[in-house]
Amino acid sequence: MDADRPGRVAEGFRSFFADDRVPESVLELFHRVAATVPAYRKFLAEHGVDPERVVTLDDFRRLPPTDKDNYHRRYPLPELCRDGRLDGCDLVAVSSGSSGRPTAWPRSLVDELAITRRFEQVFRDAFRAHERSTLAVVCFPLGTWVGGLFTTACVRHLAAKGYPITAVAPGNNKAEILRVLPELAGHFEQVVLMGYPPFVKDVVDSAHFDPAGFDWAAHDVKLVLAGEVFSEQWRTLVAGRLGIADPVRATASLYGTADAGVLGNETPLSVSVRRFLAGRPDLARELFGGSRLPTLVQYDPASRFFEEADGTLLFSGDNGIPLIRYHIADEGGLVSSVDMREFLARNGCTIPFDNELPFVFVFGRSLFTVSYFGANVYPENVSVGLEQPGVSDLVTGKFVLEAVSDADEDAALRVTVELAPGRTGDPGVIAESIRAHLVRLNSEFAHYVPAERQLPQVVLRPAGDPEHFPVGVKHRYTRAR
Repeated sequence: MDADRPGRVAEGFRSFFADDRVPESVLELFHRVAATVPAYRKFLAEHGVDPERVVTLDDFRRLPPTDKDNYHRRYPLPELCRDGRLDGCDLVAVSSGSSGRPTAWPRSLVDELAITRRFEQVFRDAFRAHERSTLAVVCFPLGTWVGGLFTTACVRHLAAKGYPITAVAPGNNKAEILRVLPELAGHFEQVVLMGYPPFVKDVVDSAHFDPAGFDWAAHDVKLVLAGEVFSEQWRTLVAGRLGIADPVRATASLYGTADAGVLGNETPLSVSVRRFLAGRPDLARELFGGSRLPTLVQYDPASRFFEEADGTLLFSGDNGIPLIRYHIADEGGLVSSVDMREFLARNGCTIPFDNELPFVFVFGRSLFTVSYFGANVYPENVSVGLEQPGVSDLVTGKFVLEAVSDADEDAALRVTVELAPGRTGDPGVIAESIRAHLVRLNSEFAHYVPAERQLPQVVLRPAGDPEHFPVGVKHRYTRAR
């Protein structure tokens, strides 16, 4: 028996309910981890680091970064946990393995409370869920993956705190979601769908395209999304199909990982900034340094401390496996609240700031790009072409992007697009829409790719095509050849 665990859990909930958490500096976190986590002590010793000599933030920034290969996979799982005890954690999540083999991430109930504060910021500040009865529909996959069970736990913690929130967890079972919604939605003032963007859109479209389907507009629907970048055109399109009048306060994306839960979240402020920049690609490139519009969230540096290193992100934070200067391999960067305010003011944007939290922007990982005539072509750029009027009602938004060669070894950009159920389309019209927005948004594509090679080859496939769009499988937007 762990006789101390009930006390730790009770204190964690007491602090969560009272909102009196005492912030811990990243230096305090480092010294606590160095003292209590056997693997990290060994890691520091192997790199010749004396923890006692790390006394300033500059000292901390000189510490060797950790990652899956040099840290998580090098030591036994119990040694990565506090006090070397895996049984100090009560649940294990497993990463999807999108960049390698699956990885185990244990955590405790108390670890979930820190992440619940990010959900609380969304539900309180954007959705006003402390004032309105709310049905939270968990559409993330249920099982060893982090999304479904973690989200369900955090929503229930909010309910325990007094929020009038009731959760239902059909997972990524579209038929079950559409079965429970008519039964439950009418009993609540608002409904929150929580899941991966393409899956949530699939659920929305299933009712939208069915005359007898669930009437989204009859309910006040909100969205919590995670897992991939989406465009502001996508947000506007889906919001319109749901009858959402104000997407800024009705949608929120989470920057989450299996490694450490939710690292940051969209706020009404960050969504407003992103929507301003979406219509000004030159300003977005100036601020973010790339041709893609990244996910833009805010974060609490007292909970997750971010650093930028060569265009990628590192973070430090307490978890079942505490992580120090962990290199997550996501491309992105940081913008302070002061710098963001000054940048917007210089460019004629007068969005009012209602908080002073810093911003982190996330492009995702470069392995999900296609190189074409030396230009990096990103799925986010292609998505915008499929979200335009005259196209969006014909397709689901899913596609596979490839650089291919014909019999003469001439290069071409192929986009295999999933049609909406019962729909047909003109590949030429869709190709023109994709090209127009690739040229507008991606300066590399506009300048590197010869004009006669910019029009993609569009191949249309029916919904659920088993080769390109198998049902029930997390979709991949690129394919190597």
